[in-house]
Amino acid sequence: MTIQHPGSAEELAHCLGEADREGLAVLPRGGGRAFGMGDVPERSDLIIETGGLNRLVERSQHDLTVTVEAGMTLEALSTVLAETGQFLPLDPYNGPGHTVGGALASGWTGPLRQGYGTPRDFLIGLRFVLPDGRRVHSGGRVVKNVSGYDLKKLHLGALGSLGIIVEASFKVFPRPAAESTLRRNASSLEAAWAEAGRALASPQPPVALEASASSAGIELVARLAGWPRAIERMESELGWEKVSNDYWDTLSQANSPSWARISVPPAALMETAAHLPREGWSASVGVGSIQWFGASQPEQVREVRARAEAAGGHLVLLAAPDGLKAAVGAWGQPSPSAALMARVREAYDPRRTMAPGRFVI
Repeated sequence: MTIQHPGSAEELAHCLGEADREGLAVLPRGGGRAFGMGDVPERSDLIIETGGLNRLVERSQHDLTVTVEAGMTLEALSTVLAETGQFLPLDPYNGPGHTVGGALASGWTGPLRQGYGTPRDFLIGLRFVLPDGRRVHSGGRVVKNVSGYDLKKLHLGALGSLGIIVEASFKVFPRPAAESTLRRNASSLEAAWAEAGRALASPQPPVALEASASSAGIELVARLAGWPRAIERMESELGWEKVSNDYWDTLSQANSPSWARISVPPAALMETAAHLPREGWSASVGVGSIQWFGASQPEQVREVRARAEAAGGHLVLLAAPDGLKAAVGAWGQPSPSAALMARVREAYDPRRTMAPGRFVI
């Protein structure tokens, strides 16, 4: 398989347009952290990597906005924003090494989703290249844009099936005046969820709250952010053990060849977690999401997926051997909007140039 490394949006557009005209199947790749997501492609002839598109395009400290090329890593963007006391609350699992474009195309998030939402909430503009090589933009570089079709959101979580993201503009956030990380062990799943509910019901709830299962039991970890006196009050009210903020860097590292994301309504999360193995998963309690590290047995994956879908959710394989993908599928039951999504795909990529068979459509 050929790999190309364009150094600009123009060069990438040329590469992609040529591949489309020649009938090649293209796989986009950013940092490669989510490259194992999706079904096995029907065919793959060319990988286009975006790492060469890694420049800061525009930054407005006073408007709280930034525009960067899609190949910039989230760590590099964090360093840039830290110079002006700002940050982007995008912390996908299986880091470090995610690129901006890869994080958007995969739709991956992390624990900070609890307090700040998803990229859908703070992405204000996107530039992308269609499969035929045309460059398109949606939104802008400022928070207030004219109304119209919000095409940029079609690319969030679309896994590159509609084209390749080359530039993104975000609304960013001031860095909190102070942060604190607290930890507590729970004797049972029920006790963990009760304690998590107490933290979430507080006047200033955590911006991240994870319940992780290991051989030692259930461990709750909360991330507090805000003014120092408010954090001190929260620490006193919760009474949990204070630990280093570096804990979150370790938590985000998946390091598992088979890995699934389970999403259900928060009210159904504990029941879903009760049917998982006693260790090897981490749940965002307030969000309704579980990262299941070690989802490797087809029958077990089918059973958990059936329970998630019965609760109104789904299970998606984020990484898995080809044999497991063939046995159970990466995506599960198609959503009610699948037919509409397929029509959008047909309009964007009539030749099925972009990783055919990898995405749900």
